[in-house]
Amino acid sequence: MVAVKKDKINGDALGTGRRKSSVARVRVRAGSGNITINDKSLTDYFVNDQHQSSISATLAAVEYGDKVDVLVRVTGGGMTGQS
Repeated sequence: MVAVKKDKINGDALGTGRRKSSVARVRVRAGSGNITINDKSLTDYFVNDQHQSSISATLAAVEYGDKVDVLVRVTGGGMTGQS
């Protein structure tokens, strides 16, 4: 079992991901499947279908695609590294 970092105020699951020079800070909370990246929707931030599918496929694989909302703050790198 992996320990999950939780926000003490609202109970969001917290995580940080890094790839190359990109850093993503992620919050996952119960919701309806909305993915927000730097205050934009997934389709507005990542216009390339390959980048969109790499993100949504991960949630679909664990069958949480429509059960959680994902909020991401990402900096650095290019679009491929960020996705």
